[in-house]
Amino acid sequence: MKKIIVTGCNGQLGRAVNLEFQNNTEIEFVNTDVGELDITNIDKVMELVKQVKPYAIINCAAHTGVDACEDEWDKAYKINAIGPRNLSIAASETGAKMIHVSTDYVFNGKADKPYTEFDKPDPQGAYGITKLAGENMVKDFADRYFILRTAWLYGDGKNFVKTMLRLSESNDKVRVVGDQVGSPTSAKELAAAIAQLIFTENYGIFHATCEGSCSWAQFAEEIFKMAGKKTVVEAITTEEFGAKAPRPAYSILENYMLKLTTDYRFADWHDALSVYMKG
Repeated sequence: MKKIIVTGCNGQLGRAVNLEFQNNTEIEFVNTDVGELDITNIDKVMELVKQVKPYAIINCAAHTGVDACEDEWDKAYKINAIGPRNLSIAASETGAKMIHVSTDYVFNGKADKPYTEFDKPDPQGAYGITKLAGENMVKDFADRYFILRTAWLYGDGKNFVKTMLRLSESNDKVRVVGDQVGSPTSAKELAAAIAQLIFTENYGIFHATCEGSCSWAQFAEEIFKMAGKKTVVEAITTEEFGAKAPRPAYSILENYMLKLTTDYRFADWHDALSVYMKG
């Protein structure tokens, strides 16, 4: 029986990971969230990991509030960088594999073609800066690791899809940013990618997003179309939206390493959204 520690188990990805492996009788999950394990405390992390002696640690925990990170640099560094460091140290100490989830925000969003794993990161805000620091901690302290960069994630929890559907209940028209492009990614698809990698020795950094791309406004239009809603989407600029933290205008990631080294392919974002909407 292989034991796997999951951090952030109540988040969208944590839940999707549990569902992905639910029929695997050779795995026992040790699910933790902030109530069970403070990943920013090295002593608590070491204590649990030494006790469990896991085959792998899947880190789904993060401070993902992009605007909040701007005001909470210390908290963001603790969760997004020190947490992965602690988990990586404990993984190396016990011989466990480390699976860490990162983000498109490690890039500056100024590209004109999809980012591969070989492009140089250049984060622009607190969220991206602390997440890149987390990647570097994993590289520095984990003996065997997989870092998966994803983007525009949605699953079982608070997300863009649910927000749009909620807004459509009471609005004939919604204003959505139209000048940021990326790849909406289902947590189910990301969990399946983790399942493909976790039992291999195919270590390194992987981009892990659904295929194809759109703007947030186009994403909203597709959500309404699939849900049979008549709500109209008005595309606005990032400037008009006026968020506190900088957002990458171009967030398209190319799953280059997965395509070079595995047979696994993410679904097209339309198809993955359709599966999600059918629930």
